[in-house]
Amino acid sequence: MFQQQGQAQPILSDEDLAYTVLADLKRVVREYATAATESNCQDIRQLFTNLMNSTLQMQGHLYKIMEQNNMYSASSAALRQEIDKQLKQNQQTSQKTQQFLQQLNLGYGGYRSAPVYGQYHPPQPSNPNPGPGNANPYYM
Repeated sequence: MFQQQGQAQPILSDEDLAYTVLADLKRVVREYATAATESNCQDIRQLFTNLMNSTLQMQGHLYKIMEQNNMYSASSAALRQEIDKQLKQNQQTSQKTQQFLQQLNLGYGGYRSAPVYGQYHPPQPSNPNPGPGNANPYYM
């Protein structure tokens, strides 16, 4: 770190630090969302959902502070037509997904497992007790 007249100069500006923290908060939200959606335990799912929500609040708060200090400019407002178009497309996709799930007898909110077609089963070693020289590197 360089010193000028006895004071340490920061390596990054406040704006750069805020952008870095904002980017990390966005990344953490994505990771929590992934963890929540991939969890099969309701308690763990709820834990990651709560963590994601609190991180979203922190991200929103930091964004507002950055915007108030002219560190971040919001994108231009979307046209209402574009929003309506996207909403309609998403509704159609949701309808098609629900129809597909009903064909599989899954319906709404079901955590029942669907049959898995073409599931891959790795080959088992032919020698059940491989010696040190016969060990398969893919099995530990």
